[in-house]
Amino acid sequence: MKLNETHDPALHSWVASANIADTDFPIQNLPFAVFRRSHCDEEFRIGTAIGDQVLDLAALHSKALFTGKTSLALVACQTGQLNDLMSLGFTYWNSLRQDLSISLRTGAALQSEIQTCLIPMDEVEYALPAQIGDYTDFYTSIYHATNVGKQFRPDNPLLPNYQWVPIGYHGRSSSIGVSGQTFNRPCGQTRLPPATEPSFGPAKKMDYELEVGIFVGAGNALGDAIAIDDADKHVFGLCLFNDWSARDIQAWEYQPLGPFLSKNFASTVSPWIVTLEALVPFNTPWTREDDHPQPLAYLESDKNRKSGGLDISLEVAISTAKMQDSNEQAECLATTNFRHSYWTIAQMLAHHTVNGCNLRPGDLLGSGTQSGPEANEAGSMLELSQGGQQPITLKNGEKRSFLEDGDTVIMRGYCAKQGAKRIGFGEVTGTLLPAKI
Repeated sequence: MKLNETHDPALHSWVASANIADTDFPIQNLPFAVFRRSHCDEEFRIGTAIGDQVLDLAALHSKALFTGKTSLALVACQTGQLNDLMSLGFTYWNSLRQDLSISLRTGAALQSEIQTCLIPMDEVEYALPAQIGDYTDFYTSIYHATNVGKQFRPDNPLLPNYQWVPIGYHGRSSSIGVSGQTFNRPCGQTRLPPATEPSFGPAKKMDYELEVGIFVGAGNALGDAIAIDDADKHVFGLCLFNDWSARDIQAWEYQPLGPFLSKNFASTVSPWIVTLEALVPFNTPWTREDDHPQPLAYLESDKNRKSGGLDISLEVAISTAKMQDSNEQAECLATTNFRHSYWTIAQMLAHHTVNGCNLRPGDLLGSGTQSGPEANEAGSMLELSQGGQQPITLKNGEKRSFLEDGDTVIMRGYCAKQGAKRIGFGEVTGTLLPAKI
């Protein structure tokens, strides 16, 4: 994947809202989602975001305006999930992106034909963008791993394998929902000091995790590994991801096999998947400090060193029930950046498949909680409140050690730099409801 004409920051669209300076969805973005008009029984279908509009790709296909790989890619967009398009591979995604870009530019010959396929974004609702067969959650922020380790294992916060292995665990895909997801506070076993035996009941330490979601495109055959320099051919795109956590359940269950009930009750993805190609202008060098272990050969390459990182600004905000009742704006809790990640996306895929594990179109990888080196860059409330020992005071006077019933968490992300058009991810929201007792 290289810079090409679709990344040109000078490009403008005949969709006026796509030319606004701070839009998430300029013509240089063109992300994908599964949508339908709100409050109707239409079938869900695939669309592309352009400004404040959704381009209905099913309607576009019916006009038979394109040939070749773009036409075949539009055929794959006739379903209510992105899996078929994901499975086609990069050359088809690239062809579709190129022709959509040309057709949406100012002065495009196809404007009058395509205009009829636009639907205002505020008139649609979303479904999960893909059938997620498998979900793996990684642990790629060394700052988060160290912060959490200090609370769970004060004498040994960072386990020795962390700096050698992109740590991950297999999560539950059935409880992943799209932005706007509501879920009940989970119940489970907890044991809080000074108790010597566990008790059962609703989790008391509910938390969010600010993550980036990585959707697999073309998969690999069982037994075949994905080489680190081929990883970008197997990633369809990225989204925002909130991996909700019950910290008190987690503390009791996580040894010896890791998270279980503390994580599998809900996770939430943003509806729009930003393609890896759209993010090429924001690739950054990746480094490993000289005094840290250097990656083994299968996790190392010049390409990964040169451009394996990604500069994605991330933020998390909270809107409490009281704030909603008073029509107050959500309050930002933390900001950070994906470039702080200890392991790259390519390293995650290379490690995931080095044993022959087969990934399939629509599989989801979570980056793990993204925290930066500063205290205000923490990607979880567990870190911000020091395990609940230092409650956060919000501007309206409310305090939070962990999430309370009725709290809505909002996460946003975007890429921006001099000489490139700002690319946004939209947002992902989710709301915690009372436990079912």
